[in-house]
Amino acid sequence: MSDAVPTTRAAQDALVRTACRALARHDLVHAYGHCSLRLDDRHFLVSPGMPLGLVRDDDPCIVVPLDGPLPDGVLGEVRIHREIYRRRPDVGGVVRAMPKQAMALGTLRRTPLPRHGLGAYFAPQPPLWDDPQLLRSDDQAAALADTLGSARAILMRGNGTVTAGASLHEAVVLTYYLEDACRVELACLASGLADNGAVLSMEEATARATWNGRILERMWDYLTQPAA
Repeated sequence: MSDAVPTTRAAQDALVRTACRALARHDLVHAYGHCSLRLDDRHFLVSPGMPLGLVRDDDPCIVVPLDGPLPDGVLGEVRIHREIYRRRPDVGGVVRAMPKQAMALGTLRRTPLPRHGLGAYFAPQPPLWDDPQLLRSDDQAAALADTLGSARAILMRGNGTVTAGASLHEAVVLTYYLEDACRVELACLASGLADNGAVLSMEEATARATWNGRILERMWDYLTQPAA
């Protein structure tokens, strides 16, 4: 598996649709959620405006310019993707998801600490967007992108998550990692021992948060493997 951007529109659409189905299969989205792939400096490709688990091979994705209004048929919160791409030339893929554990943790106004390997990718911890409202204005989306800053993910209080990766492959994998980090954080809090639990130092987290050894490729393969 290569995380390079496919060079044909058909392959680009196919990659986005594969990401859609993987996110749905692993319960990271439900009726709501969307993902996108950067095409070039001025455009990105976003998933169809429908539940991602229902996306079929003939459902077209939509090209969105970084400037100008959103095209017809594009969901309002796709503004979030646009504002992130505008600010982050390092980002090649964005996922807006609704993972259950992250949703619960966000309502506590908490984000996960780097307590295990998958959580290391978000050290010292993801920022929190402390507003449960839908983001359907340019100003709201810009403010969220500013809050995200250079981080890989942000939790939205009572409203899911956004992850930003160097590729769409990475953004999907990071969505799974983030949900697992939230699961571990909630388990630690439920135990009553969270304050005494181990948290990776920045040095430990930086060393652990590697893509070497086909870390990304193996997780992508796992997430995109259709159910038997």
